[in-house]
Amino acid sequence: MGSFPGHVLPGTLFFVVGMWHIWCSIVRYVSDPKSFRVRVWNPVSGFEGRFKYLELYVIAVGGFIDLCIEFLYSTHLKIFVHGVLNPSHMNNFEHSGMLLMFFIFGVITLLSEKTRYLPLPEGALCLIASAAFTAEYLLFYFHSTTHKGLEGYYHFILVVLIGLCILSTIAGTLMPTSFPVDLCSGIAIALQGLWFYQTAFTLYGSMIPDGCRRRESEVTCHSTEHEIRGELLANFQLFVSVFGVLVFVSGACIYNEQRFRHSNITNAEE
Repeated sequence: MGSFPGHVLPGTLFFVVGMWHIWCSIVRYVSDPKSFRVRVWNPVSGFEGRFKYLELYVIAVGGFIDLCIEFLYSTHLKIFVHGVLNPSHMNNFEHSGMLLMFFIFGVITLLSEKTRYLPLPEGALCLIASAAFTAEYLLFYFHSTTHKGLEGYYHFILVVLIGLCILSTIAGTLMPTSFPVDLCSGIAIALQGLWFYQTAFTLYGSMIPDGCRRRESEVTCHSTEHEIRGELLANFQLFVSVFGVLVFVSGACIYNEQRFRHSNITNAEE
């Protein structure tokens, strides 16, 4: 997604969903460890159930909006040229395919949870989610847009994070009672969202490393030393992202442990 908005929009979706998944996973485990089960999505409690399926709507609607931007707006409706797909917008078509998979996941999960027409177990939903992440992985690995140099390094890290999302969702099917697996899934999704943001600000925003610049459709560096310095900066940015997410995880664990412990003590006294 060779633009600043093209990275920020999916980054926002992944980050919000990932952080929500982390929080809900910790809450469910701390409140009742014995009955803990892996969930591919988490309902919003309270509000008389009006926002129960908010996460799924965010995935489906957000994916659909981004799909329309990539397939319709970015291509200026010039989809076919001389009877074939417009070669100038192949990257937009590829992104559309990825977003279509997440849209399908959101719709199928909504049908499974809200209707009787498509009842699926949680393990099957995990496999559908892993299929969406796999489509995303293949997109960035076999991208028609050749990523070289510093830009290629940022996208390589993104591919690694997507791979972690695939592994954690598949593991959720194989180990449906594992808290670490469920937590790792949320962490991987949140990190993917953060890395979309980092890529947007570094390659398409104001944080581009010294000695490098964006020229037309690619990032170029003045020398190999500047490119290596940019890659080292990327490593540090990844470390900061991982550290920040783990701080949130630790804080959420401590907060919910104290909250539910206090609640249990109060109930016991009553």
